[in-house]
Amino acid sequence: MPIEAIEPQRLYRQISDQLRKLIVDGEFQVGSRLPSERDLAVQLGVSRPSLREALIALEVEGHIEVHMGSGIYVRRPSPPGEGEIDLSTEEGPLELIRAREMIEGEVAQAAAINASEAQIAAIEQAFQAMIDDTEGGINPLQADRLFHIRVAEATGNSVLVGLVTQLFDARLGPLFKRLHSHFDSKVVWLEAIDEHALVMQALRARDPAAARAAMRRHMDISFQRYSANLTLREAVRETGQAAPTGRARKAPRARKPSVASAKAGAAKLLAKNKATLAAKPAIKAGIRRVR
Repeated sequence: MPIEAIEPQRLYRQISDQLRKLIVDGEFQVGSRLPSERDLAVQLGVSRPSLREALIALEVEGHIEVHMGSGIYVRRPSPPGEGEIDLSTEEGPLELIRAREMIEGEVAQAAAINASEAQIAAIEQAFQAMIDDTEGGINPLQADRLFHIRVAEATGNSVLVGLVTQLFDARLGPLFKRLHSHFDSKVVWLEAIDEHALVMQALRARDPAAARAAMRRHMDISFQRYSANLTLREAVRETGQAAPTGRARKAPRARKPSVASAKAGAAKLLAKNKATLAAKPAIKAGIRRVR
């Protein structure tokens, strides 16, 4: 028998493989509710973001379904071969955001130093397109993509342009699309525009440190937003911000989306501290810690 290369498996795949086996083996019956995300993360010995990526994978595969405010339930999977999606090459969406945070912060810093006036104008045009699309009820994803590519182009480094493009386009895969679908709303996009406005402001001012900080902050807020509990996603869609964790709290009333509110957000920082997710120990038969 020929020797086959051993490939390191992504953490979310290890988690989803174990949960899938428990479902197939009947540990979690069709129609039953899974333990809470907090409890599952503790039992598996993994972070909640990694668990959430695994749950998204299982949802894409059709093994579970998310009921807002109720929980995550096991569903009857489709017959073998019907609607199967190969996720073997898919990167974890939250890991992608963290990678973008590290890389694009440095890209923004370099852009603030090297950008020509024409390149600043091109970034501004992409930013304005985000506002116009959002206000017009058009998904601004392509304008958002162009904004990040234009920032990379302003560095004068073609390798960085290719890398930023590749990382952004990874969000067009089935995992990121499904995760995004849970939290997408006009208000969320207006919050994202506020974050982009701070990047734009720093680039105009030719302030490398501020550009780096604003871009990293935008990515960090995106991470927190997409890390919100899946069953509490409506609070994120209504406020644009990560829902409070640890204990339930009534979601604040959503502001009325407008271009004015988007532009006004550029003058303030969205100082949001990361919520530390409390976890209580729990043991579930059949679940082993992922190493």
